[in-house]
Amino acid sequence: MRLRVEGLSAKRGEDLIFHGISVVLDAGEALVVTGPNGSGKSTLLRVLAGLLVAESGSVRVEGASPDIGHPRELCHYLGHRNAMKRELTVMENLSFWKSFMGDSAGGSGIDVEAATEALGLGGISHLPFGYLSAGQQRRMAMAKLLVAHRPVWILDEPTAALDASADRLFAGLVERHLGAGGIVVAATHQPLGVDARELRMTGFAGEMV
Repeated sequence: MRLRVEGLSAKRGEDLIFHGISVVLDAGEALVVTGPNGSGKSTLLRVLAGLLVAESGSVRVEGASPDIGHPRELCHYLGHRNAMKRELTVMENLSFWKSFMGDSAGGSGIDVEAATEALGLGGISHLPFGYLSAGQQRRMAMAKLLVAHRPVWILDEPTAALDASADRLFAGLVERHLGAGGIVVAATHQPLGVDARELRMTGFAGEMV
């Protein structure tokens, strides 16, 4: 499987945020997107995930099933917000995402309890999401990546609110995903903890370094 991005451009309102972004990622590869605030990192990730429409260019996943209508069907997107209902329990939230996202590309996600255990938070899935600390909430949001299988992970500041031990735990999850042939694109100001290529956003374009 291969993620191919060619000549990608995007606008915010009438303003062109970036243009000419091209990169190819093979199975097992990670890309870290860096750059100052406002340079277009989050916009780029949302375009890759199919949440925003590009001004020009294309995003394709090669080697996927011909039944896939859009690359977003193969992507997990983890943004700044955790996308969880505070009033619902962790179990209810994750069960929803497992059902809603489903599996793709022939893989299968793990059950909710196994996912919470993998994030070091086993035994609290009965609690309302809003009862958890900021760090626990972020970990539980990461469990979405595990309960439904998607080969491409699009991550926006994934380790925000995490301590050093949780950073290492997350790096292990990413490493295992890459080892299984997954692809990861992450915007972060902190090291991802795995070998990765870098795309530096400059505020109008991007440069592979």
